[in-house]
Amino acid sequence: MDFETLRENLVSIVMSKGINDQRVLEALRKVERHKFIPRAYWDEAYKDYPVPIGEGQTISQPYTVAFMTELLDVNPGVKVLEVGTGSGYQAAMLSEMGAEVYTIERIYSLYEKTKKLLQDLGYGNIKVFYGDGTQGLSEYAPYDRIIVTASGSLQQTLIDQLAVGGILVAPVDDGSWGSTMVRLTKVTDKDYITERYGGFSFVPLVKGTR
Repeated sequence: MDFETLRENLVSIVMSKGINDQRVLEALRKVERHKFIPRAYWDEAYKDYPVPIGEGQTISQPYTVAFMTELLDVNPGVKVLEVGTGSGYQAAMLSEMGAEVYTIERIYSLYEKTKKLLQDLGYGNIKVFYGDGTQGLSEYAPYDRIIVTASGSLQQTLIDQLAVGGILVAPVDDGSWGSTMVRLTKVTDKDYITERYGGFSFVPLVKGTR
């Protein structure tokens, strides 16, 4: 398969849905999504929908990844905490954009597999941890950006680990089908600006580890 052409086609699809941040689009061109999913699904790697990665988890729809990344407003050198490593695709996107990435995964088998994959692919600026993502990684806080890749409520623990002036992007349960994407900007230690966008579908954010 001509993966490079397929990635370019995917970029065109995402652009047609309103993504115009050139940093995000360039990362989409660079990250080889097929390497982050089981080989059995490689023919679906550059379709704009989620794909199973095992353990009841999925790699998110490329448009959703691009949308969240655009909301995050990532510049080179920013320090990002990702809650929910999954297959490592979102972390790789952030890495390609020059971020220093700290990512935490609660499912041990995914943690082991993805940590090795990211190392093998040369993503040396991604630090992968096993643990309960709802607790964040306080020992490395504060973070300029925090991104949550599973749906739940906004966790105060994570907001506390966000630097003043920082941005947190997370899907939040809206009480009906799906989730609302929320961007929280931390103005002061106690003051936030919250913006809400559309409806999305995510696996649930679960406390604890397994």
